[in-house]
Parts: sequence; C-alpha cells; structure tokens
Amino acid sequence: MKSIYFNKVQQRALLIGAKVTVIVAGRRTGKTYGCAAPYVLRNVQRMPGSTGGIVVPTFKHGLTNTLPGLFNGLKRLGWRENVHYVVGRKPPKTFKEAIIEPREYEHVISFYNGARAVLISQDRPGTANSLTLDWLLIDEAKFIDFQQLKDEAFPANGGTKLYFGKHACHHSVMILSDMPQSQKGSWFLHYREQMDKEVIAAIETLLIDLQALRQKAGEYKDRGEEVPKDLTYRIHTTDRRLNQLRSVAVYYAEWSTIENIDVVGEEYIRQMKRDLTPLTFQTSILSLRLGQDLAGFYNSMTDRHTYHASNFAYLDSLGYVHSEAEYKRLINSNADADVRPNDPICIGMDYNANINWIVAGQPDWDNRRLNVLKSFFVKYDRKLPELVNDFCDYYERHANKTVIFYYDSTAVGNNYAVSRKDFRYTIQETFRRRRWRVVPVYLGSPMAHPEKYHLINEGFAARGALEPFFNEDNNEDLLLAIRSAGVSRGRLGFRKNKSGEKLAETEEDLLEHRTDGTDAFDTLYIGCVTKPQRVAVSVNAPGIS
Repeated sequence: MKSIYFNKVQQRALLIGAKVTVIVAGRRTGKTYGCAAPYVLRNVQRMPGSTGGIVVPTFKHGLTNTLPGLFNGLKRLGWRENVHYVVGRKPPKTFKEAIIEPREYEHVISFYNGARAVLISQDRPGTANSLTLDWLLIDEAKFIDFQQLKDEAFPANGGTKLYFGKHACHHSVMILSDMPQSQKGSWFLHYREQMDKEVIAAIETLLIDLQALRQKAGEYKDRGEEVPKDLTYRIHTTDRRLNQLRSVAVYYAEWSTIENIDVVGEEYIRQMKRDLTPLTFQTSILSLRLGQDLAGFYNSMTDRHTYHASNFAYLDSLGYVHSEAEYKRLINSNADADVRPNDPICIGMDYNANINWIVAGQPDWDNRRLNVLKSFFVKYDRKLPELVNDFCDYYERHANKTVIFYYDSTAVGNNYAVSRKDFRYTIQETFRRRRWRVVPVYLGSPMAHPEKYHLINEGFAARGALEPFFNEDNNEDLLLAIRSAGVSRGRLGFRKNKSGEKLAETEEDLLEHRTDGTDAFDTLYIGCVTKPQRVAVSVNAPGIS
C-alpha cells in the first residue's frame, strides 16, 4: 500500500470532516491538491450517483488553477482519467448513471459510480441554473461574488435527501482561499465565529476513541479471534455519534504557508518574500488579515472598479489540460473578452534599476471608462527589453499591433548606467523589433502629487473624463499595490507615500513595498485623460516613429 503524506492543514480538515469546512491558508499549503481532492473523492465514494458543484470565480481560473490541482490530487490518490472518471464528455456505458443526469457534459466530471461534479463559473451565466446538488466545493473564495453564490449555488445545494440524507457529508461545503485583501472578498471570514469549538473538540475526542476501538478490534482479527459483539457495538455507536456531530459542525482554520515549511522549504518562503508585493506576501503567504487603506491615495476606488472578462469560446477550445503550466502557456489575449483587437493598446510604464512595470489599457470613450486590461512587471536581471517582450508575447495575436506609449520626463535621458540609450529609446526599439508600431506621447514633467490625487480620485468617483476599471484576473498584483498605497500630507496637499521606495532592500523592507506599479497606472490614466490619441491606424500600416 502506497503511503501518502498530508500536512497538518490537510489532516485536520479531512479528519474532522465537518459539514462546512473553511480553510484560509497561504500558497503551497495544498488547499486544492490535498484538501479539495480528498473532499471530492469522499463525497463521490460515499454518495454514488450524486452531483456536486465546483464553484470558481471565473472560467479561466477554473481551467488554469482549480482543475489541474484537483486532477493532480485525484491522481495522487490513485484515480485515473478515463478509468475512474472522464472530463467534458458523455461518460462511457461502463460507468453507472447519475441519479440526476446533467443536460450536457461539457463542464462535467463524470465518475465511474455515477457521481458527477459540475464546474460552476460565476462569470459564465447559467452554469448553476436548474442544478440539484449534493455538495459544494468553492475555490478561491476571496474572488467569489457572495450575492451571486447565495442566489445560485447555495440554493442548488439541497439535493436528493431521499438517497443521501443519512450521510454527514450530504449538502457539505468546502471553502478554500488565501486571505482576502478587500471587504468584498471577506464574506467567508465570518465562519470563524460560527465554529463551535466544543463540537470540534468532541469530534477530535471521538476520533481518538474510534481509532483505539478499531485498533483493538484489529488485534482480535490478527489473532484469528472473533471480535466481541460489545466492541463492535461500541465502534458503531462511536462512529454514529461522530457523524451526528460532523453533520452540524463548522470547521474554520487559518494557516500560513510556513506551516508547510517541511514540504516547501525555507528558500521558497524567502523567494516569495522577494517576488511578491508586500500585501500579497502578508495575505497569500502569512495569512494575515488586512484590508484596503480607506484613507489611502486611491480612496475613491471601490470593489465595483474591477471586472471579469473571459472569452469562453477560446477557453473552451483549449479543452481540459491537466497541467497549470501548460494552460498558462496557452493563455494569451485571445482569452480576454475586454480587448478590442482592432484598436491600439495604450501603456503607461515605470522604470527602476530593480523593478519595471507596464500597465496596459484601452479607453472606451462611448462609455467614459478606461479598461485596464493587464499589467506586467519584471525584476532584477530582467529589464525593459524582457518586459516589452512579455507584453508582445501576450498580445502576439492582437490584430492592430499599435501601442500608444505615454511617458514623462523620467523616461528621457535616464538609463541603468549600462547603456547610452535612455528608457524611451530602448522601449520603442524593442517594440519595433517585435513589429509593433509605436505612437509616443510625451507628457512632460510628472504631474504634481496633489493634482494627480485629485484627477485620479475624481475619475474613480465617475466625475472625470474616464472612470478606471480593472480586469481582476490580469491585474492581481497591481490591484493589491493600489489598495495598499498610502497617503501623506505635504505642504502643497496630499502626496502618495513613497517613503520606502529609495531605501536599500532588506528582508524587512523589500522592493515590492514600493509604489512603482501604481505610478505606471497613474501615467496611463493621466495620458489617456489629458492627451487622448483618437488615432485610426490601419492594421497593415507601416511602422510609426
């Protein structure tokens, strides 16, 4: 028998087996791999013919994050595709039928014993319609729209009590996430107050008692003796009491990635501290409870300024690949429904010796909004050419390869002291080598902070020429930086708090503490509002200098 390692997070969640399990844990704690997969497997095995729902914030996220981790977890537990389950197609005749068969199988995992699991993506209308579910798995809960969850998935989780009402896992819910950074994404944190610690303690005690009783029964069997009836009765009674408690229990746990350091190693923690923004590190690794600085520089920004925009036709064409890395290789701008392929892309940038950013967007003047499509950054040895190449790779299939490059005086005459060419020249030449046309738009000296503060917050308050909106899937790090950007009061008015930007990097004060990404967004927004370029460039036009 192959032994399988489960860390403490996974062990406690699986052994307690509560009706509602909420795991708020850092990256690499194995939430999908070691919690979701055993949870799904338990429900499938104990409730043959049942139907469960796997709720994800977006279809893209389900394809690239949730399902690959789930499939790897099932494989680890000995389950094989096309043997124990099939994905996205009608199951073979050798598989048993579900109690309630789905109308179509495109987004369904069908198991050999008739159990089914339906992928429910909140950005895809109708995926939860008319479903009768017996359990729910909710992944990346911090991105889930709670009102939509209450209106659609939760009511559907009232399945076939006639068949499975005796099971403690019937109508169970598992919620997985790292720590949210906004009020909107914090809906599941209240389960901590709903957890009855005495019930959880009683479950743990019964687990110990049951293990001892089963061990004693095993000793009788090893000696070839019949297990006494009173011992068998005690096992059944203890097991029944355990499941009664499980059927009403809420288990809530917060764990940092450091709890799994035996597996991920110290170097991974150090690497994440170097590579993640401070807020991302504190929430996604350390699981610290934080929130948006309501008195911050972007204080008029709210949760409504984010959106999802997936091109389902393209994502469907990718099928169900089992590797997250393979999915990410296939994901490009064709997966984004908010990109207008025949229009130029506007960019703002920020330059530094150790971190450089591009923030890309397209103004929608008819609706007075600026769609921030995607942001990119590179660090350390990767410089501006690599950053521009990352942009060009992602937008390789963009029909109109025209970029409107907004820049101010910080891009002129400055370099990394390793080249005679300034940032402006390097950027334009790299775009041209990749066969992109560049429309350079000079903004002059950087806008004064008080003026910038007023202009951008008026935009967020819908009182400016354009209101910014962010594609949430493509701007995670940028959004975290914006939400955590502080403000200080200067002699002339409000200033963005950039006090840590020029300090030498230390373990306690990393590069990601800086506001570089937000400065790139500022440049994009200021350029689009103050110097709009309503250019009509033919898709096959020659390059522009």
